[in-house]
Amino acid sequence: MLRILIVDDSSVARNLLKEILSSEPDFEVVGEATNGAEAVSMVEKLKPDIVTMDVQMPRMNGYAATREIMTTHPTPIVVVSGSAGQEDVEKSMQSLDAGALTVVGKPPSPTSPHFEEQCAVLVSTLRTMAAVKVIRRYRLRDSVKSPREEFASRVNSLTLSSRPRLVTIAASTGGPQALRAILETLPATFPVPIVIVQHISDGFTQGLIDWLNGATAIEVTSATAGQKLKAGVAYIAPEKSHCGVTADGTIVEIDRAPFGGFRPSATVLFESASREFGRAHLAVILTGMGSDGVDGLRSVRQTGGSVIAQDEASCIVYGMPKAAIEAGLANVVIPLDAIGAELIRFVTDEPP
Repeated sequence: MLRILIVDDSSVARNLLKEILSSEPDFEVVGEATNGAEAVSMVEKLKPDIVTMDVQMPRMNGYAATREIMTTHPTPIVVVSGSAGQEDVEKSMQSLDAGALTVVGKPPSPTSPHFEEQCAVLVSTLRTMAAVKVIRRYRLRDSVKSPREEFASRVNSLTLSSRPRLVTIAASTGGPQALRAILETLPATFPVPIVIVQHISDGFTQGLIDWLNGATAIEVTSATAGQKLKAGVAYIAPEKSHCGVTADGTIVEIDRAPFGGFRPSATVLFESASREFGRAHLAVILTGMGSDGVDGLRSVRQTGGSVIAQDEASCIVYGMPKAAIEAGLANVVIPLDAIGAELIRFVTDEPP
């Protein structure tokens, strides 16, 4: 039985969430907190398997509560936000940085045509995230750091036949935090463009972009069809649209059904970039559920491109990188805190 604590200051929202979650035979709502301070106390007392966390609450907001819980009684937390407004999205992104695993939108009214779909997303997310092993927040950054020499042989084994002219990145659960850790290490003079597919709930992409821009020297923006790719800019694929590139460095929207349940899909991006850039393409696959991107990485390798995969120890969810590694598609497997430096090395070193 999955024991859940609901945290939300709205009685209407709490009741709706309780009704949705209690209808699942393997779910049990063990408590309801009306603010972050109550949530911290109830986590200690009830020891739930997972927490659904609102962001805007009196006394203590969701970000502060997440930070305190991850410091004192680490527990899987899913941010359940009812608004895609700037303040709510900003608090949601801060909560991810504090240790929350992912963010989903609150299910709309039962009369909405999207109600069943949103409920299914919420239920599926909670089941998956409850299995994630979390650690104390004060140890999080240390936990993803490994001695550089331990990985030197694997890093140095990648010899590029052509300097990359494009970097692509795919991420899902845990991706916002991972992207920030990588992008904040890159200088504004980073000499190639970066195109990113990040799976995130609808309405949160622009907030993610704004949050990343606040921490990076490079520019982070939304990928828009017709844009010319520029060095030192990271482009994040828009919601509900596949993103690709042309040989002359133009972003295109690819008219295709969801691939593996995703749109945008990492596989579609990787395939497009491989077709147009071949050996001059460097792909990175990061933390996330499932295996989106793996089929696309086959194209990367077949056309002479190279693949970096995040290692298991530094992943929040070791799904996408694991699938790539087990398929033999990763040239290099390194921890999150090493990826930014290796991107700089790969795009600035002269090929042999």
